[in-house]
Amino acid sequence: MKNKLEPLVIGDLEIKIPIIQGAMGIQVSTSSLVGAVAESGGAGTIASVGLGFGSDENETNFIKASREGLEKEIRLSRKYSSGIVGVNIMVALNNFEDMVRTSVAEKADFIASGAGLPLKLPELTEGSSIKLIPIVSSARAAWVILKKWKKRYDRLPDAFIVEGPLAGGHLGFSFKELESANQLPLDKIVIETLEVVKQYEQKMNVRIPIIPAGGIFDGNDVARFFKLGAKGVQIASRFVATTECPVSDSFKQLYISATAQDLEIIKSPVGMPGRVIKTDFTERTLRGDRIPVKCNYRCLKTCTPSNTPYCISQALYQAVTGRVENGVVFAGSNVSRINRIVSVRELMDEIVDQAAFALITSREPAPLQCTFR
Repeated sequence: MKNKLEPLVIGDLEIKIPIIQGAMGIQVSTSSLVGAVAESGGAGTIASVGLGFGSDENETNFIKASREGLEKEIRLSRKYSSGIVGVNIMVALNNFEDMVRTSVAEKADFIASGAGLPLKLPELTEGSSIKLIPIVSSARAAWVILKKWKKRYDRLPDAFIVEGPLAGGHLGFSFKELESANQLPLDKIVIETLEVVKQYEQKMNVRIPIIPAGGIFDGNDVARFFKLGAKGVQIASRFVATTECPVSDSFKQLYISATAQDLEIIKSPVGMPGRVIKTDFTERTLRGDRIPVKCNYRCLKTCTPSNTPYCISQALYQAVTGRVENGVVFAGSNVSRINRIVSVRELMDEIVDQAAFALITSREPAPLQCTFR
């Protein structure tokens, strides 16, 4: 793939195509997809949550099964490609520290971490060259991380992924905020975060790239954010409808057939809202039905198996393995625009071509006022 865009440079790491494939669990973004993205010049991201599912050992030794699952996916991704491969590790995971140490041991290129503030990440990766990329949903969260990391560890994040309210999956916003998502445009959050980061860049003479995520669909979106000052983008949902994505055909077909009216925000059992495609299962949960939970592992810190109305991890795994009506299918706000399955290379070529053309022909975006204090 011949790149027509500037590469995304994170420290001494160069991502030739400035697109990071967003992590999708459970077992959606694994080695076949991640390796294909890396081989095409982008950055592939393994979702570390739920990699032990499908293994008998997951029921008896969740920590070990998860660790071995991550080791396997990183190694397989390297077989597919010598390109950039990272791991997404949610702070909310009970085995967060073990997943971080495994990623370091397996020499992943970067760790992206959200679902909480990854304030201990530098401590857990000390001595490693792995790049650290917090995922935030506000400039204030970025400011807290910058301040704490500098004070405690005398280091700064290598980049920030800034995720807006139009993303799929668990969202870093309240239900009330999501009801008025038009007042929280990703553009505004990105500009505010750029302003906060700039202060540290100038003081420390470093570069901390900002990578928008959530609702980014095509090259026109990419160009818009590049004109605002972003250096790369993260895209997730579009990679589901690729030949290399390992999910079931019924999962992909649900993406292709989904309309805007098929999307809804659910209250996940772990306390966060999530954007999903309607299924029989999600309709039952919205009615208040309780689905019995049998859990020997408690993968998320915020989950109490005895009280939870259903297991979100099991529901996601059901869908990935083909039982979509009995599961949960996360998707971004633009899923209704996806109408065909293509290869990863075709998708990335299309986005890059659109972005390059838009950067040449489009006007500069109107400035947004930074309101962060």
